[in-house]
Parts: sequence; C-alpha cells; structure tokens
Amino acid sequence: MRHAEIAKEVLATEAKALTDAAQRLDDAFDAAVELLYATKGKCIVTGVGKSGLIGAKIAATLASTGTPSFFIHPTEALHGDLGMIGPEDCVLAISYSGESEELISILPHIKRFDIPLIAMAGNPASTLAQYGDVFLSITVEKEACPLGAAPTSSTTLTLALGDALAVALMKKRNFRAEDFASFHPGGALGKRLFVKIEDLMRTENLPVITPRTPLKEAVVVMSEGRLGNVLIEDEAGRLVGVLSDGDVRRALMQEHFSIETPALAYANTSPKTCANPRMLAAEALEMIENHKIQMLPIVDGEGRVKGVLHLHDLVEAGIKR
Repeated sequence: MRHAEIAKEVLATEAKALTDAAQRLDDAFDAAVELLYATKGKCIVTGVGKSGLIGAKIAATLASTGTPSFFIHPTEALHGDLGMIGPEDCVLAISYSGESEELISILPHIKRFDIPLIAMAGNPASTLAQYGDVFLSITVEKEACPLGAAPTSSTTLTLALGDALAVALMKKRNFRAEDFASFHPGGALGKRLFVKIEDLMRTENLPVITPRTPLKEAVVVMSEGRLGNVLIEDEAGRLVGVLSDGDVRRALMQEHFSIETPALAYANTSPKTCANPRMLAAEALEMIENHKIQMLPIVDGEGRVKGVLHLHDLVEAGIKR
C-alpha cells in the first residue's frame, strides 16, 4: 500500500472518531462547561503518558482563552503538587482506560477535599468515570494504529473535545479579540490584535513641503525623508496632496515635464488617509495593501497631519494580515 493511501486511511479513521463523538454528545458536555464556568479558581488538568501530553495542550488552550488552567502530572501530584490544587479549583482528569495507576492514586485525595472532577475516559464503568462528577466519553471504535495499540484516534478525539470545551467557554464568557490579545501580547497573533497605528506611526521629522514647492526641491525632501513620499500641506497645516516616488517617475514621462513645476501638479491630491490613530495596525496594513500605497497619512478632524504609517514600519513590527 502506498504511503499516501495509508495516510488517507488514518485520517478517515480519526475523522470518523470525531464525527461519531459529535453525534453522541449529550447533557454531560453542557454540565462540564457549566462546572468550568462556575469554577472560581483554576482548572487543573492531569493525565499520564499520551493523555498527559494532550492534557497539557488542553490546559494551555483553556488558559489562553479565558479559563485559568494548568497541567499537573499525577506522579508529581503524589509528591507534593497536590498542594497546588485549592478548594475553589476543579480537576479535569484524562485516561482512556480510566484505570491509569498513577492517576487513580490521586483521585481519593482530590475527592477528600470535595474538589469537582471532570473525567474523560473511554470506559464509563472505569474507576476514573466512577469518581467523576461529570463523565465525558472519549471512546473510539478503533485506533488508527494498525496494531490497535498506539493512542491515535483516541488522542485526536481527546484533543478536539478539549478544544470544544474551550470554545464553548469562550462564547459563554463573551471572550473577545481584545481579551485574546491581552493573553498574547507577543508574536504575530498578539501584534495583529493588539498593536495600534499610534504605536507605530512616525510623528517627527516628516517630509513636508508647501503647494508652491518646485519638484526639484520636493525630490530632495523626499530623499532626506526616506519614506518614498512627501506630504504637501497648506498654510493651515492641512494635507492637500502626497507626492510619491512613483508620481515622480510618471511625471518624467510627460511631454511638458519641468523640474521647476510645483510638485503639487504631479501629486495625488486625494490621498488615502486615516483619522483614527487607535485603529489596529493590522487593519491599517489592509488599507495600505488594498490601495497599493506605501504610506498612510494620519490626520485629525481638520485634515492636519499628525503622523504617517509606512509599510516598512508594519513589516519591521511583524504585523501581518
């Protein structure tokens, strides 16, 4: 069998496990969401082996989407980390068999403190399921592993069910993009959702000329400004045009071109501007790309220039659409 055929079979098997689980979801899932939502402390996720690895990811997803959470390994819990679980917390325990020795060993201690327990297991009659206040089934018809031994379909389902809990909680909390950004201040996601125009725009030493400035002087100002553009402002400081290096090249092709002609004659007198410096930088990037410009002037209500945002500033800051 070709490798691609094996891969298709694996994906189809795991996809079926997800579809089957979606069809059998019941009130237990709602109960789990309500329990997590009502938890005043943190959600502690625990599991052994592959279940532990999946559990660590679930904890990270919950924590980044508004549900305080962290992962504890059952063995570490038996050697002191149980003290990290408080009376206002809840526990999400994962074991496909529901009989993992290390995990089962900590359950009596968790229940002794009356801490709510969400059990994720493949067997509703297992020890873990019996201890749980809420039982979420992660049973699968078969693993994608040809030996039926390596957790494959079951771990995929467990991961997806964890994502489903996180998304349901996000909607219940009305978790917004701004909230997400506050948990992701670094990286592309945080920058796209958090950084605003005012954080990146240039406000000093802007290349500015008057409507009467001849083109030859405008080119000098453009070179010194290193933005590939010059701003043309009237006596009141209002923006009346933008001259780009592309405008200069196009002017050179005109029959009656003169370097002594006022730059305004060759400039764009209806440039795209933005009057909202608190707009997200990612939205400004979309404007710049859609209008095929390099520089976006930021103006006030009277059309006076307060700063400029250049494409290069966005690229250097790591802003992406």
